[in-house]
Amino acid sequence: MPSVPSRLPGQELVSEGLADLSAGRESEASLLVEMAAPRLRSLGFDVPPSRRGDSSHRLYELLAERDGGAHSHYNALVGRMVSFVRAAEHASAG
Repeated sequence: MPSVPSRLPGQELVSEGLADLSAGRESEASLLVEMAAPRLRSLGFDVPPSRRGDSSHRLYELLAERDGGAHSHYNALVGRMVSFVRAAEHASAG
């Protein structure tokens, strides 16, 4: 598995999410990594298989349980993951 490049946006979410998934912990980061698993796997990251089902709905539920701004927080997290994946794809193409 490639290491998570520290220069890419959102790398801390990916690192934390991969660690949480490996340890069997449900977190914002692990659910976000599950959502992006197909694209992350295509980049060579070893993303463990999902054990929960629909990670996008579960992430939204988790955020809603914590605060009332779930919608904006969810969109911000997804945006950071998209930025990471796009930057990683660009880096691997070059």
